[in-house]
Amino acid sequence: NPAAPEEGEASFAVAHAKRCTAARYLPPVESGMAYELKTQRTAVDPRDFIATVEHPARRQDAETLLELMREVTGEEPVMWGPSIVGFGEHSYEYASGHKGEDAKVGFSPRKANLALYSLTDAPGSEALLARLGKHRRGRSYLYLNDLADVDLEVLRELVRVGYEHRSAS
Repeated sequence: NPAAPEEGEASFAVAHAKRCTAARYLPPVESGMAYELKTQRTAVDPRDFIATVEHPARRQDAETLLELMREVTGEEPVMWGPSIVGFGEHSYEYASGHKGEDAKVGFSPRKANLALYSLTDAPGSEALLARLGKHRRGRSYLYLNDLADVDLEVLRELVRVGYEHRSAS
């Protein structure tokens, strides 16, 4: 492992985390192929990661989301994988026996948009989404182009209900 240079230490840490969190396949187990998930907690400071976001408006939106989610959840942010800022820890197990952990709620400042996780499945989220403002939905993601396009109080409530829902499950 090369030592981090004094200048740009935050970007070195982020780049190192991206290299070290790639999916690694393990030998087969009795129930089939096992694998180590790519999205695991890392030691990278989420603020250092956000500082590397190139687009200034996306970086500012990420800083705003970090503070909003920290206030609503009462949790400190943690990096999950190379690009997800998460709050809280959620354990799950599928019927197949696959187990894992992920963030209760979180976001990723992508080049094209902000991806928010675990805000669309909670009871009451449909009514909130109808009042949110401009957004798109994926399977379990909420995509925002710009925080200025949404009602931040509605977003705050979506984070609250999503966090509570994942805390109960």
